[in-house]
Amino acid sequence: MTTLPNTMDAAEKRSAALTDSYGRAITDLRVSVTDRCNYKCVYCRTGNEGAQYAELPIADYLRIVRIFVSLGIEKVRLTGGEPLLRKGLADLIRELAQLRTSTGEKLDLALTTNGHLLEAQAAQLKDAGLTRITVSMDAVDAATFERITRVPGSFERVLGGIRAAQSAGLAPVKINCVLLRGFNDNQIPLFARFAREEGVIVRFIEFMPLEEDRLWTPESVVPIREVITQLEAVRPVVRLQPNSHSETAVRYTFDDGVGEIGIIAPVSQAFCGQCSRIRLTSDGKIRTCLFSQFDHDLYAVMQRGATDDDLACFITRTVEKKEARHHIGEPGFLKPSRSMVHIGG
Repeated sequence: MTTLPNTMDAAEKRSAALTDSYGRAITDLRVSVTDRCNYKCVYCRTGNEGAQYAELPIADYLRIVRIFVSLGIEKVRLTGGEPLLRKGLADLIRELAQLRTSTGEKLDLALTTNGHLLEAQAAQLKDAGLTRITVSMDAVDAATFERITRVPGSFERVLGGIRAAQSAGLAPVKINCVLLRGFNDNQIPLFARFAREEGVIVRFIEFMPLEEDRLWTPESVVPIREVITQLEAVRPVVRLQPNSHSETAVRYTFDDGVGEIGIIAPVSQAFCGQCSRIRLTSDGKIRTCLFSQFDHDLYAVMQRGATDDDLACFITRTVEKKEARHHIGEPGFLKPSRSMVHIGG
C-alpha cells in the first residue's frame, strides 16, 4: 500500500480544535469503511437482497482521517456495515496507527464488528496497531442470537471471534447489545453472567429508530431503569465513575467488583449536550448526528481537486452546523435520511 504524504506541516497552520456552535469539542470520529454486511439483523436490515454498496479507496479514507486528526480528532473508530469484509482494512489500520494527535499522543484506534470473521483476523488487527475492539452481540444463546441475525451458525462464530480477540491482546473486549422488547430483553441476566465469566465489558444500548424497516416504537425500547432492575436480580450493582466527560455509557459493576456493565440510553436519557462525535459514511459524506436529515459531501469536494486545507475548511464549517440534540419521541420527529447500516455505527 502506498503511504500518502504527511499533511501535518500544512495542518499546523490550522486551529487544532474542532468545536461546534454550541461549544462542544469534537474529538471522536467514526469512519464507515463499507456499508456491506453479512448479517441481516432485525433491528437494522430489511433482509432484502440487491442493495447498492458504496466504498471509497482505502487511500482516500486515510487522507480524510489524517486531516480530521490534524484538526483535533483524538479517537477514530472504524465501522460499517461490517468492516471486516473490507479488503485492505489491516493496511488502513497500520497507517492510522502511525498518526499522532495534535497533542502528540498516539491515536486511539478502535473498531466495531459483528464478530463473524473476527476469529481469523484478530491477531492481524492487533499486529497492525488496533487499540480496542467492540463486538455487536445481541444474545448469549444461539437460538435467540440467530433469530436476530437471521444467519444460521452465527452465534458460535461470534463467540469464537470474541475469544480470539482476547487472546490476541485486544482485551477487554466490549460487547454491544441492542435491546428490543420481545426479542432479547430476557437476555439481560444472561449477559451479566457472561460479563463476569468471560471478562468482557457488556454494554446495553436502547433501540433507536435507525432501522430500514419500521419496527421502532417507543414501546419497543427497554429503558435504563428496567435494565438495572434485571441486573440487580443477579447481584447488587454499584455505579462507576465515567471515564471521560463525553462518555455515552453509564457504567456499573457488581458489589463484588467482578464484571462491568454499561448502559447507553440515547432515548430515555439523551446525552446530546456532551456529544463529541462526528461521522464519515462509507461514501465520504459527513454526518453531524445519527439523526441528521442532511449529508455533507466531503468526498465530492475532494474529487473536485480540493487541497488538504480546502478539505479542512469544509470539515470545520460542517462541524459548526452540528445539531444541538435529537428529537426522538417528540411530535414531528423524522427518522434520519439513512439507516444505521449506511451511516456507520
